[in-house]
Amino acid sequence: MILKDAEATEAAGRILAPYIGPGDVVALSGDLGVGKTCFVRGVLAGLGFDGEAPSPSYALVIPYAPPSVRIPVCHVDLYRLKTSEEAEELGLDDALADSALLIEWPERLGDRLWWEALKIRLDDVGPKGRRLTVSVPPSWEARCPFL
Repeated sequence: MILKDAEATEAAGRILAPYIGPGDVVALSGDLGVGKTCFVRGVLAGLGFDGEAPSPSYALVIPYAPPSVRIPVCHVDLYRLKTSEEAEELGLDDALADSALLIEWPERLGDRLWWEALKIRLDDVGPKGRRLTVSVPPSWEARCPFL
């Protein structure tokens, strides 16, 4: 799917939002500046968040909870991690028990990324915008809106 600009990228996130529930992992990959955070802002808006959603580049994890969103969700940015072992300190396994995880830079987890994660890749395609590609695990096959 080609997303022509930031607004279309955010709109794609809004499209995904109704299908996300506690225990889901959405893993967002792509180069710097390609729209991962923009996509997450769309998901958060689709979950009911009406504030400004900052990038968690320095905080690493920003939790959102009802009533500001429909379900508990954590926006995670792993860009600054140097090793996958550092992710253990973030408590993502515990958060996943009752929250959805929206993870930027999931490749920093190495083989620790949950196998049932919906993997979304954004790539710059120049003046045409961004290409959104999905890798859909069995748990998402019946509900992924991008198929």
